[in-house]
Parts: sequence; C-alpha cells; structure tokens
Amino acid sequence: MSLLIAQRSSDNYIRYLRKQGVEIGDRTYIQDPKHTQIDYSRPSLVSIGENCFFNSNVCILTHDWVTNVFINSGRDFINSSGKVSIGNNVSFGQNVMVLKGVNIGDNCFIGAGSIVTKNIPPNSIAAGSPCKVIMSLQDYYQKRKEKSEEEALEYARSIKERFGRMPIPADFREEFIFFVSGNEVNNYPEIPIRAQLGPTYDKYVHEHSAKYNSFKAFLKAAGI
Repeated sequence: MSLLIAQRSSDNYIRYLRKQGVEIGDRTYIQDPKHTQIDYSRPSLVSIGENCFFNSNVCILTHDWVTNVFINSGRDFINSSGKVSIGNNVSFGQNVMVLKGVNIGDNCFIGAGSIVTKNIPPNSIAAGSPCKVIMSLQDYYQKRKEKSEEEALEYARSIKERFGRMPIPADFREEFIFFVSGNEVNNYPEIPIRAQLGPTYDKYVHEHSAKYNSFKAFLKAAGI
C-alpha cells in the first residue's frame, strides 16, 4: 500500500505506519490522514498509545535538518534525532506540532496551534507556542462542568435565532446530557448517544439523571 492510498482513511494510515515500525495502540483515530504527518524516518523512535485522537494538521517529528545549515556553512555534518512518546488517551487540537525528544503523558489534551517542545506530564491540559501546562485535567473538567449548561442553552437559542425554527433533539449530539436521563436513552434514537458516550455508556444508563425532565423543559430554560 502506498502512502497516498494509506492516507485515505484512519485505519489504513495507522496500518501503514505500523508496517513501517511505528508503535500505535488500539482505538487511536486520525481525523484527517491526508493532512497529518507522523515522521517514520526513524520508526523505532515513535510510540503512540491507545485511545488517542489526532485532529487536522498534526505533525510529529523525530528529527530536524539543521545539519543542512551546518554543512553549507563549512561546519561538520551532525545527526539530530530524538524519541517522541505519546501516552494513552491523548487528544490533539488542530495545527499541533510535536518536536523530537518529547514525552506526553496519559490523559492529556494539547490545544490547537501548539508547538510542543518539552515534556507534558500526565493529566494535563496544555497549549501554546511553546506548549505549556495550563491546568490539570481535573481542574479543567470542573471548569467545563460549570460552563457547559449555559453553552447548551445558548446553542438552543442560536438555532431559533439563526434558522427561525424550533430546535429538535437531533440538534444536540453533545448537549443531550441535560434532558436525557439514563433510563430514557432509547427514547431518542435520533441522537447517537451510545457512540458519543463510548466506554461510559453503561454508567450513564444506570446512573445519569438529567437536570431537565424533558426536552420541552430544556427549551423552556433556554427561553424558547
């Protein structure tokens, strides 16, 4: 399989990289293989864990070519390479570059536009150029919990304002958590609840109690 053909799908690209010798765990997904660059010039230097997610334009490098400048300025040829190790459950936003010699721990999110030049510890939210830890995963989780409801209500209002129609349950592929309790998931076949929740689906079904007891109550809270 050529690289061009391999980059037509996530599965093909991962299969191709593994064949070159890159280590990639199960359930890792590459959103846009055509615009993702994983350096396999030294495949033994790349290790990617399970359940990782690569958004568009992510680049992982195990080497640089600064020696080209050295030799063209009359200096010696000097090699330059380093391991890149990415743990389990690591997600990358768009336009991220990871440079050689970097280790990213488990359970991390790397924000869009980041250039990762140094190690990122496990359970971190990191972003920037150069990329730095912004806060712990737990702190960011709490922050999102606090803001998520108002974001869901705002989205509902925006549908009415922009399209001049009432929102429908199918519009809420993420925001369903506010009006679908665990024992009601089968009442909303138009929402891909199981696919969205992944490994937390069973827990959701048995434990989740939605804040609003109906979709109508949710829309009422949004002022619609």
